[in-house]
Amino acid sequence: LACAFAGLWNCVTINPLNIAAGVWMMLNAFVLFLCEAPFCCQFIEFANAVATRADKLRPWQKAAFYCGMAVFPVMLSLTLTTLFGNAIAFATGVLYGLSALGKKGDAISYARIQQQKQMDEEKLTGTLEGQA
Repeated sequence: LACAFAGLWNCVTINPLNIAAGVWMMLNAFVLFLCEAPFCCQFIEFANAVATRADKLRPWQKAAFYCGMAVFPVMLSLTLTTLFGNAIAFATGVLYGLSALGKKGDAISYARIQQQKQMDEEKLTGTLEGQA
């Protein structure tokens, strides 16, 4: 909603780049509604098809798509309206990007890896000292 309202507000000007950025922001809001909340667009016939296709995308693909959609209007017209309007769309992309990275490892497995590295280094230095 923030992207849509900011896009509408951005269109109330005579600057053509602001109008283009505003139209793009409203298009972003519509695409986000279709992909993330298809129940809000029940009156549109193809909403469920778009939502199922968006659900099949990997998280990093969604992250690139949402962040790319949010950056374009800011590049067209760098104003506070475009920055704040696209912040939520960009944050959605960032969250998908973070989910693509996976879960954080637990401390026990990290300690085992560190201990294994230390043991490997000790073996390596021991063989090097034996060769010298």
